[in-house]
Amino acid sequence: MARENPGWGYFRIRGELLKVGHRVAATTIRSVLLATGVPPAGRRSQLTWKQFLAAHAETLVAADFFSVDTIFFKRLYVLIYVHLASRRVLIASCTSAPNAAWVTQQARNLSWRLEDEGINLSVLIHDRDKKFAFEADRVLQSQGARVILTPLMAPMANAHVERWIGSCRRECLDRMLIVNQRHLESVVREYCLHYNDERPHRNRGRRPPAANSDPVKIAGRPIWRRTRLGGLLSDYRQLLAAA
Repeated sequence: MARENPGWGYFRIRGELLKVGHRVAATTIRSVLLATGVPPAGRRSQLTWKQFLAAHAETLVAADFFSVDTIFFKRLYVLIYVHLASRRVLIASCTSAPNAAWVTQQARNLSWRLEDEGINLSVLIHDRDKKFAFEADRVLQSQGARVILTPLMAPMANAHVERWIGSCRRECLDRMLIVNQRHLESVVREYCLHYNDERPHRNRGRRPPAANSDPVKIAGRPIWRRTRLGGLLSDYRQLLAAA
């Protein structure tokens, strides 16, 4: 009862036990809970970071930057916004100069994308990187969103975005030579399409983030392989019936 109902104190638990026929003193309940490592209600009722993310997932977007070096030793930057509930990448933009004006424009693009998809943004999470301009946060705050900065040197506080960046590097960018910004934009765009529409995701029941249901399996229909980026990324599906 204590674990399932974090706000219940010893007397509330005693009352529930009386309802099911158990007469136990509140002091006994306290002793039993402390002996099993269950803290008092005041400490149990505090939300963990994981519980906070789960509670706000439908209206929460996480953002982060990562860098990519070209074959000519020029550093480019990618800014991504990920919708936590669906794990979809909403925006992935590339630039060589992530100044305040550029980042603010990406925040506007995000607000338009959220409006088109009917997502009511309540929380935006990003780290304390100076590239996240104050003006960009104000764009989203003006629409009622709360901006939360993660602690210093705590990548796990924004683990969902960090995981996406790791997947993008392992499955795509680490296996390619990037020539320039235009090339990087094309590669990232293809990977986002693959990730959102084709790549199975464990948190989504092995379905792609953009999928709403499992595909219908039809016996005897041949399997078709679709590739992206010269065969680096693959997607397997049943062929559609001939018209």
